Amino acid sequence: MRSMTGYGRGECAKDGCKFTVELNSINRKQSDIAINLPKELVELEPRIRDGINSQLARGRINAVIAYHRNTEKAAEQVELDEALALAYLKAIQKLQKRTKLNGSITLDTVLRAPGVLKLAEPTWDAESVWPSVDTALKKALAQLVKMREKEGRFLAEDLTKRLEVLMAGAARIRQAAPETVKRYREQLHGRVKDAGLTVPMDDERLLKEVVFFADRCDITEELTRLDSRSEEHTSELQSPYVI
Repeated sequence: MRSMTGYGRGECAKDGCKFTVELNSINRKQSDIAINLPKELVELEPRIRDGINSQLARGRINAVIAYHRNTEKAAEQVELDEALALAYLKAIQKLQKRTKLNGSITLDTVLRAPGVLKLAEPTWDAESVWPSVDTALKKALAQLVKMREKEGRFLAEDLTKRLEVLMAGAARIRQAAPETVKRYREQLHGRVKDAGLTVPMDDERLLKEVVFFADRCDITEELTRLDSRSEEHTSELQSPYVI
């Protein structure tokens, strides 16, 4: 048996980037998948959804797909917007001249301006990176399924113990049930006697009352149904059924 809550993470490196997939799931009767991925990889969503559905039948699943640049190749991926840098410099010089403020304008000042230095946008073909994303997805799914199975074992053990307590109580009820009508007949006769009435135990009115009570307190059907449900739940707890 599996739980419906869990977490999994997988990663795979390709061409100086590391693709990561993070999955987390919570309880929900039907399958409900939310996928968050970079715009460059949006066309991979149907494949990612199919991959998740192949392993997870129920629950609310959140999937986050991301990529991280390799710092060793960061220098190759940095772009300098020279025109923007010169525009910033010109604007700063103009402001300095107009305000007549002293101070040096350094290269660091210009480079720190927004947009002057930036990382080049990846130009991936989604089809070419799918094997890496798929590898990361399978790793995340394997980890998530493993966690759900582990939690499911704990839940199964707990539910089994609760079921055993319930059936032990049912056994005591089944054993005590035959004495119920006898005790009621004795109690009814005692109340009649305490009331000062002289009514024999075989009085027709008392017998009708006892018969009526016996019919109403017959729990044979309920106990049989409980036995059936117990067997059904025990079977489910021993199966890979997802809760």
